[in-house]
Amino acid sequence: MKHLIVGTAGHIDHGKTTLIRALTGRNTDRLKEEQERGISIELGFTYFDLPNGQRTGIIDVPGHEKFIRNMLAGVSGIDIVLLVVAADEGIMPQTLEHLAILDLIGVKNGFIVLTKSDMVDEEWLDMVKEEVIEEVKGTFLENTPVIPVSSVTRNGIDEVIAMIQKISDELLDKNVNDMPRLPIDRVFSISGFGTVVTGTLLAGKLSVGDEIEIFPQEIKARIRSLQVHDQDAKEAFGGQRVAINLAGIKKNEIRRGNVVAPVNSMQDTMMIDAKVKLLKSLDKPIENRTRLKLYLGTEEVLCRIILLDRDFLEPGDEAYVQLRLEEKTVAKMNDRFILRFYSPMFTIGGGEVLDPNPSKRKRFDEDAIEELVIKDEGDPKDVVEHIILSKGDSFLSIKELSMISSTHEDLFLESVDKLIDEGKVRLFKLSKDTYPVHMDKIDDLKVKIAEELRVFHGRFPLRIGYSKEEIRSKYFSSAKAKLAEEIISYLVESGFASQTKDLLSLPDFEVFLSDENKGYSDLIVDAFNKGEFNPPKKEDLLSLVMGKNKEIEEVFLFLVGSGEIIKINEDLYLLKSSLEQAKGVLVKLINENGSISVGEFRDVLNANRKVSIGLLEYFDGIKLTKRDGEKRVLI
Repeated sequence: MKHLIVGTAGHIDHGKTTLIRALTGRNTDRLKEEQERGISIELGFTYFDLPNGQRTGIIDVPGHEKFIRNMLAGVSGIDIVLLVVAADEGIMPQTLEHLAILDLIGVKNGFIVLTKSDMVDEEWLDMVKEEVIEEVKGTFLENTPVIPVSSVTRNGIDEVIAMIQKISDELLDKNVNDMPRLPIDRVFSISGFGTVVTGTLLAGKLSVGDEIEIFPQEIKARIRSLQVHDQDAKEAFGGQRVAINLAGIKKNEIRRGNVVAPVNSMQDTMMIDAKVKLLKSLDKPIENRTRLKLYLGTEEVLCRIILLDRDFLEPGDEAYVQLRLEEKTVAKMNDRFILRFYSPMFTIGGGEVLDPNPSKRKRFDEDAIEELVIKDEGDPKDVVEHIILSKGDSFLSIKELSMISSTHEDLFLESVDKLIDEGKVRLFKLSKDTYPVHMDKIDDLKVKIAEELRVFHGRFPLRIGYSKEEIRSKYFSSAKAKLAEEIISYLVESGFASQTKDLLSLPDFEVFLSDENKGYSDLIVDAFNKGEFNPPKKEDLLSLVMGKNKEIEEVFLFLVGSGEIIKINEDLYLLKSSLEQAKGVLVKLINENGSISVGEFRDVLNANRKVSIGLLEYFDGIKLTKRDGEKRVLI
C-alpha cells in the first residue's frame, strides 16, 4: 500500500491547525502553551483516512518566524503540501518564505487552500485568489488548484480531501528496498518504556527487533516496538510517520537532527559537496566563506560556504560549493537542504547534496568542478562509476562505497553490474567482501608498474624480477593484502607481467649472463659446495674477486632469484641441492626414530647449531615439521 505524508505551510494565524482539525477531527497543538497562545510552536502530527481507505499522515508546521527551525524539521519527507493562505489577509511574508523553502527543498506536489473564506465576500475572495496565483508563478505550485474553504462551516473540506487523493493516485510508491532512514524530529521518554523517537521514514522498511544505529554519534540500539499513526505495528515503511521505542539507549544521548538507519550504513562528515541556489529576493550577493546555518533533514548546523568557481554568488544564481561544517552530521546524495543567515535569521537559498563524504576541495579546480557536474547531471550508473573511480586509490569494498554515498548496498550493486557488463569495472571477490576496481585504475596501474619494472630491469639486469611485496607496498598500500594479491594475479594473467616465485618482471624480459658473470656464478656455487652445511655468508662472497663487489652481489641475487640458491633466513642461504639433501636426511631420521632434536640434526649434518636451528625453523615454516617440546616431528 502507498504511504503518504501531507504537510501544511503558511503564515501564522492563517488557520493551518484549524484546517487539520477539520480534516482529521484532531487538534495537533498538544502543548499547553500552544493551546493558551493559540499558535503552533512544535510540530504537530496526526492522520486521517482518504475515501479510498488509504491512511495518510499529516504534519502541522508552525507559521511564526521564531519557530522556522521547527517548520524546517517538519518539511522533511512531505509528499503533498497545502499552502494555507487566509482569505481575509492574503499572502504574507511568512507565506512567501515557507513557499521558497518548499520550492528549494524539492517538494513537487501540492495546492493552495484559502482558509477563512466565509469571512470575506466573493469579490474580495477573487482578488486574493488572483494575488496568490500571481505570487506562486515560477514555483512548483504554479497552475495548481486554489480551493477556498471554511474550517468552521466545512465548506470546501471535501474538495481538499478529493484533491489530496487525486494527487496521491499519481505518486509513485516509496522504494521499500532502499536504505531505511529516519531523521529524528522529536525525542522523549515514556515511563516503563524508555526512549522514544519520532520522524518520517524517508524510504525502506524498519521492523521490530531490528538493530539500528543513531548517527552521527554511532550509538547502536534495538527497535523494541513501533507505532504508525498511534497504532502498534510490526513494520514501518517509507512514507509513514513513525514512533520508535528504542532499547539500549538513553534520551539524553540523542537529539532532534540525529538519524536512525541500519548499523554501519552511513558515515559522518564535516564537509558536504553541493549545488546551491540563492533566492532572487536577496538584496545582495554572498561571499566565499560566508558563515551560514544549514538545515538538512531535521538537523541544524553552522557551516561556511566555499564557492568553488567564483568569489561571489549573486541572488537567483546557482553554483557548486563545499559546505564545511562546524560539527558532524550525516547525509545522503540528493538530499535537499536550506541555507539561512544566522544573524539576522532569514532564508537565503537551498540546494542538493552531491557528495556527502568528499575530500577537501581546492577552489577553481577544474577537475573538481567536472566531478560535481557528473554527480549533478549523471544517471545513477554514471555517479556510481565516478565514486568507484574517485576512490580508486583506497580500494574500497561495495559495502564501504555504499556507506560513503549512503546508498543501499543492493542498489549500488545494480549500477556496478551494469558497469561490469560495459567493461568499465572489474569485480574482485574475497571471502566476505566484494571490491569493484575501475578499468581506468587498472590501466593506470599497468602503466606505472610497467615503468617501475622497466627501470628496475635497466638498473639490475641480472635480477629475475622486482619483489611483488615491494610492488604491493608501493601501489596497493591502502588495499587488503589478499585483494592486492588478487589484482596482481589478474595483471599477470592478462599478460601484462610475468611472475617467478614472488618476483615480477616484464613479459619479454630475460636475464643474460655474460661470460664474466658466468665465471662469478661458478665461483659462488663452488664456495657453497665447499661449505655444504656451513655455507659462506653473503658478505663473505664479496671478497671472492677483489674490486668486483657489485658484480658478485648481482650474480648472487640472480642465483637466489633463479632458485639455485635458497634463502633460509636473513643470515642463511643454501644451495638448492644441499637443502634437498638436508630435507631427505630429516625425513629419514624422523621416520626411523619418531622425532629429532636440534643436536641430533646438527650432528648428522655436521653443521653448527645456528645453521641447524635455521633449517629446522625453515622446515617448520613450510609445514614439513612442527615442534613437539624440544624435538621436531613430521606434520
